[in-house]
Amino acid sequence: MTRDDTRAGVDSRLVETDRLETHYLEAGTDDGPPVVFLHGNVSSSRFFEDTLVDLPETHRGIAPDMRGYGDSETKPVDATNGLGDFAADLRTFLAAIEVDDPVTLVGWSNGGGAAMRYAIDHPEAVDSLVLVNPVSPYGFGGTKDVEGTPCFDDYAGSGGGTSSDEFVTALAARDREGDGQGSPRRILRTFYVAPSHAFDPEREESYLTGMLDTATGDENYPGSATSSENWPGVAPGKTGVNNAISPKYCDLSAIADIDSDEKPPILWLRGDSDQIVSNESMFDLGALGKMGAVPDWPGEDVFPPQPMVDQTRAVFDDYADRGGAYEEVVFGNVGHTPHVEVPGDFMDRLESVLE
Repeated sequence: MTRDDTRAGVDSRLVETDRLETHYLEAGTDDGPPVVFLHGNVSSSRFFEDTLVDLPETHRGIAPDMRGYGDSETKPVDATNGLGDFAADLRTFLAAIEVDDPVTLVGWSNGGGAAMRYAIDHPEAVDSLVLVNPVSPYGFGGTKDVEGTPCFDDYAGSGGGTSSDEFVTALAARDREGDGQGSPRRILRTFYVAPSHAFDPEREESYLTGMLDTATGDENYPGSATSSENWPGVAPGKTGVNNAISPKYCDLSAIADIDSDEKPPILWLRGDSDQIVSNESMFDLGALGKMGAVPDWPGEDVFPPQPMVDQTRAVFDDYADRGGAYEEVVFGNVGHTPHVEVPGDFMDRLESVLE
């Protein structure tokens, strides 16, 4: 369904593709250069609505809800293809709304991973990549060094079994009022932004709705799991989004393999206070084990915190060494959502790419 609560200047639309019915937000000029925004995990296009309002009117801003999120159709995520379902969905979606190549692709968090996968699969279709606190090219959880070496052969400690049961239950119940450690509102306030950030009440409700519009279960968020003899006792299953970003199936380091004459320039934006994608992520079992929050941690030599930022930088350095270009910009006192927390600074950086 389309939305009737969008901000002035932003349209809510639906399109049917041969993969799924996709809801998207759109703003700007229909024949302007396309800028496509991909949201992160447990979120939706609502997190880019203010960005669409601020985008120069000379451009065509497009923010789809990915499968299982927002108001798009819910379909299973085949994790064994990494983020391939999301990249393939995007390809058919852009064709359905008659967007010509190439596009400026802005990917946040998991959306950054989907953007990298899209560029790997269709380098000719991407003019520029803007990656906002992107998931590591080696996925989320279960790796120990900048080369993405797995802690265990079965990738235990990553995937669908590592999520908070309290949080998943609250999402499924569309809980807006809970104040427990795993309540969506608390997660939004505590981890999506830096602790010092204060939401506008109306915008907070919209972002919370964007979180609650997440399909839950083994085929979507967080995904299935298998038992493991290795710590912490769970390994990835084959379906669901958290398995799609498990290093068992997600390896985006191939972005450096794109031919040098097709490598899009990369602008890497991140907050220095990000607690989700960082070298000491509060959602990474290695970091939590080191803190004593997960029992029986086997130690830093076996399962250290995943160096997510260092892994990303290492891959992008390889990208540059092999003919590409990237710039890393760090926003001070900013968490996981620079586009929400410092929209003016974020737009200044985005406009430098669009110009």
